[in-house]
Amino acid sequence: MSMNDLIAAARVSKAWPFQEAQRLLKRYPDGAKPDGSPVLFETGYGPSGLPHIGTFQEVLRTTLVRRAFEALIGAKPEDGKTRLVAFSDDMDGLRKVPDNVPNQQLLQDNLHLPLSRVPNPFDSEHASFAAHNNAMLREFLDRFGFQYEFVSASDRYNSGAFDEALRQVLRTNQQILDIMLPTLREERRQTYSPVLPVSPQTGRVLQVPVEVVDAEAGTIRFTDEDGTVVEQSALSGMSKLQWKVDWAMRWYALGVDYEMYGKDLTDSGVQSGKIVQVLGGRKPEGLIYELFLDENGEKISKSKGNGLTIDEWLTYGSEESLGFYIFPNPKSAKQLHVGVIPRAVDDYWQFRERLAEQELDKQLGNPVWHLARANGGFEAAEAPGAGDSLPVTYGLLLNLASVLGAEASEDALRDYLASYIGDGRITPELEVLIATAVTYTRDYIVPTLDKRAPSTNEAKALRALDSYLAQAAEDTSAEDLQTQVYEIGKREEYGFASLRDWFKALYQTLLGSDQGPRMGSFIALYGVANTRQLIAEALARQ
Repeated sequence: MSMNDLIAAARVSKAWPFQEAQRLLKRYPDGAKPDGSPVLFETGYGPSGLPHIGTFQEVLRTTLVRRAFEALIGAKPEDGKTRLVAFSDDMDGLRKVPDNVPNQQLLQDNLHLPLSRVPNPFDSEHASFAAHNNAMLREFLDRFGFQYEFVSASDRYNSGAFDEALRQVLRTNQQILDIMLPTLREERRQTYSPVLPVSPQTGRVLQVPVEVVDAEAGTIRFTDEDGTVVEQSALSGMSKLQWKVDWAMRWYALGVDYEMYGKDLTDSGVQSGKIVQVLGGRKPEGLIYELFLDENGEKISKSKGNGLTIDEWLTYGSEESLGFYIFPNPKSAKQLHVGVIPRAVDDYWQFRERLAEQELDKQLGNPVWHLARANGGFEAAEAPGAGDSLPVTYGLLLNLASVLGAEASEDALRDYLASYIGDGRITPELEVLIATAVTYTRDYIVPTLDKRAPSTNEAKALRALDSYLAQAAEDTSAEDLQTQVYEIGKREEYGFASLRDWFKALYQTLLGSDQGPRMGSFIALYGVANTRQLIAEALARQ
């Protein structure tokens, strides 16, 4: 694949990262800003809590659009045509104490201080609460190999890097109020100010009315918590902006060209878009993505604890499967719970195996192509494991583990699975899947197994299958075994309304679950003799 081939295919691709990148290309038809600086992508993060799966998806999806844009303009990551900034809003005041952190009283005593000035409640060497969380964010992003630049709000405010943008906010203070006040409740209007001063007495971020004394000098006047009228600079860390104003100021000051955000920030995006225009900037391109839902279809909430963490996903699945699950249409809500992991793992590998056989235009619609390019660049996307395949599916591993390991230790179960597959076929990636399959089986499958007794007709069909297997060689192919299973299920004498009912009977009586693997593959791997033993045990329950 040449770069020209890639550019041509990318410019007509319907894959959503390319569709997003096309909108950005309309902004910069030459693929660069007028001043020659890199096109800037941004993701935002509030360090009042630890990074989570929402942080991951936003950085991943933004990276996918970034790489798609580079493909459109014929650039490679090392060309420096784009930048990705991971921005931490650590000048925000601590509004409430998170439930999942230690030393709650320490945080309670420091409410409303900027997060970067709140003492560190963790047993770590970091100087503040925000510094600890920021370090966790960088570690989190580095873990997945994202290429990004970390930017801290407190560094920008305190160093004076935002001072000129703050002056512009002060110059346009009334215009910003005209945008914001109609959107607020009456009681909120009484205290609202675009600028939140930092009290010289307590260091707290104050929600008080502010009078602009001298925009050019950056001077403001307000009443402090003790009733004292204070006149001070709003520059160099002595103030912070309200959220929507801050977001707009950041777009203006940094020159952000692309930023996506969740549906819950739709209104914020509208108001910030108006404010950045008042400041003299331009709202970035970006999509509004749907939020994750739990298994009951309810919005995931950190406070409710009804979500799924990165660590939980990686306990039961692979990093690639997480990216694969997140990739499809960002504008559609996704349920995020442990039950979606097995399918995501197997679907990822199906798409990965298919990649080598696809024409370029089809590859650009394959999630695996985008995931490989996300942090590997042009060459990695040409053949990101193309043609790779697993000797077994993750679903089959789960079924084997459930049959073999209800009573076995995890170590013994891993050994069982490896021996069934064959040591010569075990790759590092398969080792990961075996380990996660064992854990998934232990936590979610074994507790639910319930092998029921077969009905009279089901027992007749099972005996027919057993009779066939009694004559079959141990090395009978999975396809031949599958064909025979089909033939038995189609016989009118056994009374199955459909093959679905026959397979459901097999799963429930032999494996103890409502769903299961392709039976020919299962028998071939588990063994003819062992499968006959399962049938015998099922018939004994009749």
